[in-house]
Amino acid sequence: MNARLFGFGLLISGMALLPGASAQEAGNESPRLVQVSDSVFRTVHRPGAANSHVIVTDEGLVVVDGTCRGDGNPAWLKQELDRLYEVPVKYVILSHDHEDHICGLQVFDDTAVTVSHARNREHIVREGRNTSVPDVVFQDEMEIHLGGKKIVLYYFGPTHSNNLIQVHFPEEGVLIAPDIARAERSLALPDFRDSDIDGLINTLGILAKLDDVDIVVPGHWGPTTQESFLEYRDYVVALRDRVLEEMKAGATIEQILERVTLDDFSDYGNFDIWYRANVVSMWDKMYRYREPNLDDAGDYQTAYPIGFAVGFTGMGSNQ
Repeated sequence: MNARLFGFGLLISGMALLPGASAQEAGNESPRLVQVSDSVFRTVHRPGAANSHVIVTDEGLVVVDGTCRGDGNPAWLKQELDRLYEVPVKYVILSHDHEDHICGLQVFDDTAVTVSHARNREHIVREGRNTSVPDVVFQDEMEIHLGGKKIVLYYFGPTHSNNLIQVHFPEEGVLIAPDIARAERSLALPDFRDSDIDGLINTLGILAKLDDVDIVVPGHWGPTTQESFLEYRDYVVALRDRVLEEMKAGATIEQILERVTLDDFSDYGNFDIWYRANVVSMWDKMYRYREPNLDDAGDYQTAYPIGFAVGFTGMGSNQ
């Protein structure tokens, strides 16, 4: 069966999720593949579950990420791909080590080479993640050539994690950008516990200007555009700067939660459920980022003991 023709059949008989179409997933949790571009598909099943992606070539398939949260897990995906295509999965790409995004991908070990950033492999081995242990790792950039198509893997340094990569398919203008973008005007992360704030801000700016990108596929929900990187960067910069200003003035975390309301971003998706944890985790990052001036006794640790950030318990139910 010709994979490209079959792809167009899916587009006609099913539903291609284009930017802004995420809400159409909410009422249908049965797993299925939907088309993002000529050769790129995304698994849709449990609403909000981490995305799994498939890039189709005449010589083999490339799978990017997978999740065990829902029926559209890698075991289902393997059966579906075996049914649809006569070519095997040749590569599995792990975007980062968070298990929600890479769970169960060892089912492709019989035919595929698994690829990740070098730091990702370290995390997977140390934590015993339920996934395929990478066979090939890289540091800054890597190209995969398969069936006449080129896929570029980028690492721009620590961002959401210290091993998150971006997967670019320039021929069809698709950028797979897990957990660093969501649908337009939305918070991308529930908190910043595993993040590098400066690296995140810098990389969001780089991705917003990356050439040959028409469609951005985030880690959850449907496709968006490069504008989402700028919108999220605006939010992260504002949150960081406002929290820092309050900290410089000597405000406690309880006072910061009262004062840093970010009302000008309250229309962003996920704001109501993630705002509080965003503030607290940003405060925690900035607490460890800066060294305050000496207090009257000449010992700032009296006022800012190292356990202060860890000991705070007032995050409430929206963690």
